[in-house]
Amino acid sequence: MLIQLLVLLAAQNSDEFDDPRLLLQIKNGDHDAFKSFFDRYHRYLINFLLKRGTSEEAAKDLVQQAFLFIWEKRDQIDENKSLRSYLFRIAYTRMLNMFRDYAKFNDEEPPDEPVIEEAETENAEKDTQLNKDIETAISSMPDKRQEVFRLCFIQEFTYKEASEILDVSIKTIENHMGLALKDLRKALEKYK
Repeated sequence: MLIQLLVLLAAQNSDEFDDPRLLLQIKNGDHDAFKSFFDRYHRYLINFLLKRGTSEEAAKDLVQQAFLFIWEKRDQIDENKSLRSYLFRIAYTRMLNMFRDYAKFNDEEPPDEPVIEEAETENAEKDTQLNKDIETAISSMPDKRQEVFRLCFIQEFTYKEASEILDVSIKTIENHMGLALKDLRKALEKYK
């Protein structure tokens, strides 16, 4: 049953996250529309960067830079593309640049990915174990597959948006998602 829920949720269409009217308002300099866009994605974007090993302080800085870039370049926004995926692409690219620069100027390794603490729930043991098993299954996937799964399933990006963020084809995203769901099914067989 859990696997069926995962598949159903993964197939969900998340077009409600992209509002073409909002994009046009931002492009035309509407401060309220930009604030709405900021409020909608600020926390998601910080979490997106935190899950990729960025410190909280660096994530906040990168997010601020990404939003500022969008506002400053708003007249150049492509109306035919997802503003949300553009925002995440900017932040992701800046994060990679930050890691590259850190490695270039420091002998130390960049900080490890943060450990995700499992929230305690009312059905503590069962829920905690299930959450751990799900996270273990996701974390054991190859890096790219894991990244695609987190974008499409957990962060609810469409395949098209994920392909734009990661600069790969939609078919590549589909393949990674198919393999990720297969990995999850196998890892969570005991919950059937």
